[in-house]
Amino acid sequence: MIDKASYLIEPWSIRESGVDLWDLGRSESLFALSNGHIGLRGNLDEGDPHGLPGSYLNSVHELRPLPYAEAGYGYPESGQTVINVTDGKIIRLLVDDEPFDIRYGELRSHQRVIDFREGVLSRDVEWVSPAGQTIRVHSERLVSFSQRSIAAFYFEVEAVDNPARVVIQSELVANEQLPTRRGDPRAAAVLESPLISERHRADGTKVETVHITRHSEIRVAAALDHHFEGPDSLGISSESEPDAGRVTATAVLLPGQKLRMVKWLAYGWSEQRSLPALRDQAAAALVAARQTGWGGLVREQKEYLDAFWNRADVEVDGDPEVQQAVRFALFHVLQSAARAERRAIPAKGLTGPGYDGHAFWDSETYVLPVLTYTAPDAAGDALRWRHATLPLARERAELLGLAGAAFPWRTIHGEECSGYWPAGTAAFHVNADIADAVARYVNVTKDERFEREVGLEILVETARLWRSLGHHDLDGRFRIDGVTGPDEYSAIADNNVYTNLMARRNLIAAADAARRHPARAAELGVDAEVTASWRDAAEDMFIPYDPHLGVHPQSEGFTEHQVWDFEHTTPEQYPLLLHFPYFDLYRKQVIKQADLVLAMQRCGDAFTMDEKIRNFAYYEALTVRDSSLSACCQAVMAAECGHLSLAHDYLREAALMDLRDIEHNTGDGLHMASLAGSWIALVEGFGGLRDSGEVIAFSPRLPEGLTRLAFGLCVRGRHLRVEVSDATATYTVSDGPAITLLHHGQTVRVQPSKPVSLDVPPAPVLDRPKQPSGREPLRFLRPPG
Repeated sequence: MIDKASYLIEPWSIRESGVDLWDLGRSESLFALSNGHIGLRGNLDEGDPHGLPGSYLNSVHELRPLPYAEAGYGYPESGQTVINVTDGKIIRLLVDDEPFDIRYGELRSHQRVIDFREGVLSRDVEWVSPAGQTIRVHSERLVSFSQRSIAAFYFEVEAVDNPARVVIQSELVANEQLPTRRGDPRAAAVLESPLISERHRADGTKVETVHITRHSEIRVAAALDHHFEGPDSLGISSESEPDAGRVTATAVLLPGQKLRMVKWLAYGWSEQRSLPALRDQAAAALVAARQTGWGGLVREQKEYLDAFWNRADVEVDGDPEVQQAVRFALFHVLQSAARAERRAIPAKGLTGPGYDGHAFWDSETYVLPVLTYTAPDAAGDALRWRHATLPLARERAELLGLAGAAFPWRTIHGEECSGYWPAGTAAFHVNADIADAVARYVNVTKDERFEREVGLEILVETARLWRSLGHHDLDGRFRIDGVTGPDEYSAIADNNVYTNLMARRNLIAAADAARRHPARAAELGVDAEVTASWRDAAEDMFIPYDPHLGVHPQSEGFTEHQVWDFEHTTPEQYPLLLHFPYFDLYRKQVIKQADLVLAMQRCGDAFTMDEKIRNFAYYEALTVRDSSLSACCQAVMAAECGHLSLAHDYLREAALMDLRDIEHNTGDGLHMASLAGSWIALVEGFGGLRDSGEVIAFSPRLPEGLTRLAFGLCVRGRHLRVEVSDATATYTVSDGPAITLLHHGQTVRVQPSKPVSLDVPPAPVLDRPKQPSGREPLRFLRPPG
C-alpha cells in the first residue's frame, strides 16, 4: 500500500506521486477543476475513499438559521451555505466482482497531474486486487472553459496478466453522505439532505435528474451521456431513482485489452426557471458536448489556456517553487472566475466549502486586481454581479439608517450573512473596496460603457454611504467613527486609516465619474451640489498621525493601547482568536493582518517614503499574520521599503499557502486571495507596479534569490510585457499602441515592438525589521542553497 504522497516541483504542472489516505482533503483541493460556473473537487474517480466529496455550482446554496444568544436590531436572520450538488464525477469499477478501492489489494503505482497549459486532470494507477488480478486505469477529466455547462471524463481500464470481467458504473448521485459538520446542529440538519427530487430518468447511455433545494428553492438539473468502446462482450444498461442514476458497462477483457468510456456531464440551475426549461438546457448542453467529442473539448481547453498564458504568464528565475506556485495560483484564480458570468467569486473559489462558500472583500481587493490585468472580461463580470445586488445593498443601508448602499461583508446571493456585526456589518470598508475595483477596472480597460451603465451607479451609492456614515467635527475634519478596518483583531474603532483613505478615494472617483457622465448621473439624482459635498468630505478626511512615535496609528488612538504580550504567547496559542477573547484582542496593539500596511499599498500617494519605512517597521512588530490575506501585502511594502529579502520570504509564504498547507486547512478549499497574492507580491512588489491614474508606474527591484522576473499586463488596450533582471528592466508593447510609463520616477515612452531597457537602481540598505516572537516569516520555506 502506498501511504505517502509527494509533489514534484515542475514549472507548468502539479504532480502527485503516491497517495496519502490521511491527507485526501488537501489533494482534493489542489486538484480541483472549475470554470467559475462549475467546480469539481479532485476526488478519486471511484468516489471512495474521500476526504470531502464536492461538486459545486456557483451561487447554488441553502439557507440555514443564524442563532443568536441575544437578538439585536439589524442582525441577519438567515445564513447561506454552498451545497454539494448532484455528483456526476463517480466512476466505480469492479474487477471480477471486487470493487476497485486503493485501500485494499496492492497499489503498485498511483500518479495524478494537472498541466496548467492543458487544464486536464490525468490519473494513472496500477492495482492488484485482493484476488491477484492486475489492472491499469487511466483517467482524465476537465471542466470546460469553452462550454461552461459541461464537465467531461475519459476512463480506460486494461487487464494486464489474466482475463478479467470488469464492470464500470458511471453514477449521478444527489445528497451524498458528507463528513459530520461540527458546530450548530440545526445548520447541519438543514444541510444534510438539501436536495428534493423532482424528476429522474434513464434511457440507454443517458441519465438525468432534477432537484430543488429545500429552503432556497434553487432548481438544479444534471444529466449524463456516455460513449463506450470495448470488446464484443460489451454490454450496457442504465437505471435511475430519485437521488441517483447509473449507466453500467460490462465486458470480459483479455490481457492487453481495454474498456474505454467517455462521459459528458451537464448542469443547469436557476431560482426562477421551470423544470422543463432546465431539463432541456442540460440536455442541449450534452448534445453540443457530445458533438464536440472528448478530443474536441481537450483542444478547446488548450486553446483557451494558450490565450490566457500568452497574456498572463509570470516567469520567475531563481526560485523554482515560486515559479510553480505562481502558475498554480494563476490557473486557480482563472478557474474561480473565467465563466462565473455575473456570479460571485467565493473566497475558496469552487474548490471546497470553506467559509460556507461566501464571497468577501477578498474578491475585489486581491482577486480582481489580478483578473483586471490578465482576464479583464472575468473581472468585469464579477463587478456586474455586485451591481446586480445593489437593490439588496440599498435595503441593508436603509435598515442601518444610512443612505446609499451597504454591501454585505459575506454573502453568496447578496444578503448579509455575517452574524457577528463587529467583524461584519461594521467592516464598511468593503464598500470602498468594491468601488476601488470599479475604478481600477475602468482605468485599466477604458470601458466607458461599463462605467456609464454599471460602475457609476456603484460609485454613486457607495459615495452616498460614506457621506451619511461620516460627519464633520468641530474642527472641520470629516470623521468616520465606529468602524472595523481590515485587521480583525481591532473592531469598532474611530477613523481607521485604511477605511478613511479608501472612502476618500471612493468619494473622488464617484464625483469624477459623475462629471464624465452627467446625463446618467442626473438620472441617479446626482448634481453639482452633491458632487461638491463628496469632494468636500474627501478633502476634509481625517487621517490620524502620532507625532510622538512618528507613525500613523492604524485607527485613532491605536498607538496608545497596551502592546500585546508577545513574549509570553506560545506558538500553540496561535491563531490568537482561538485562544483569547476578542475583547482582549480589541484593546491591545496586536494585528491579525495587514491594515495600515495595506493602506500604504493601496493608497501609497498619501504617505511619504520616510513615513512608509517607519510605519512598516512599527507594524511589522505587531502583526502576527493569523490571516492568509497578510503575507502578500507585507511582501509588497517590504519590497517598496527596500527589505527585499524579507519581501521574498513573504512572497513564498503567500505563494505556498496551499501547496505547503501552511494553515492546515487547505482541505476545506484553496485560499484564492493568497493565491492571487503571489501575483500581487511579484508584480506589485518586485515589479513595483502602481497604477492609480493615466500613467502606469514601475519601480522594479529583485531580491538576491531571484535572477529574473517577467510578466504581462493587459492595460488600456495594450499588452505590455515587463522583464526585470538584477541590473535592468525592459518594457515591451507586444500588442497595441505606444504607452507612456514611469520607471523609478522617470518618464518613458515605449513604442510598439521596440523594447526599452533601463537601469535598475540599487535598493537602500536598511536594517531588517523585527516581527513578534515566533511569528517571523517561515524561514524553512526558503529554497535550499
